Amino acid sequence: MGAVSLRRRLDPALQIDVYEVKLGDEFLMSSLFTVAEIELARLALAELAADGLDVVVGGLGLGYTARAVLEDPRVRSLTVVEALAEVIDWHERELLPLADQLTSDRRSRLVHGDFFAMAGAAGFDPDVPGRRVHAIVVDIDHSPRHILHPGHASFYTPEGLRRVAGHLHPGGVFALWSNEPADDDFLAALAQVFTTSTAHVVAFHNPLQGREATNTVYVATREPAARR
Repeated sequence: MGAVSLRRRLDPALQIDVYEVKLGDEFLMSSLFTVAEIELARLALAELAADGLDVVVGGLGLGYTARAVLEDPRVRSLTVVEALAEVIDWHERELLPLADQLTSDRRSRLVHGDFFAMAGAAGFDPDVPGRRVHAIVVDIDHSPRHILHPGHASFYTPEGLRRVAGHLHPGGVFALWSNEPADDDFLAALAQVFTTSTAHVVAFHNPLQGREATNTVYVATREPAARR
């Protein structure tokens, strides 16, 4: 997909260190904009009432979504799937401010792999093929339409969503971050696969532009297990 790089800079206006990830010349993420990444995890887990939760996060990035998952005491295990070995290395070398919280937590596991390929195959645990989880939370592409690689496109179709839903327990949750407004076509695809599906608008302050900005978090749930 291109060369990935991590940059730390001192913002002259805010007087804070800012961490930024670029893919080629394109900015992927910044520590200035983490509200929606955190809400992605919280909105997903809010749909679950049980304890002993097993969670998969697609995309490690700066680690804010993964850390928000670990802040929920009901979480038993977290598997973070990241396609870029360099990003995992940054965390293991503690080059990022949240890195030690992820690498030192015994519930957390960083897996180098292609999330989209794993979603279409045996799942996200290399040691236990077919293992189901309670929540799958994804922050990789910019949106279902603005993707980083053409190979990701099929994931956002009803067929691709059925495959990812198959890795969830009954009543499990799929959640997705998007940098763009809610997409009616993607909501329709979710509705074909999941029992419930909602697009949440997450607002936050953009300090670079001095105005409010928004992201979208999609949350969808599988049908619960039938009562006997």
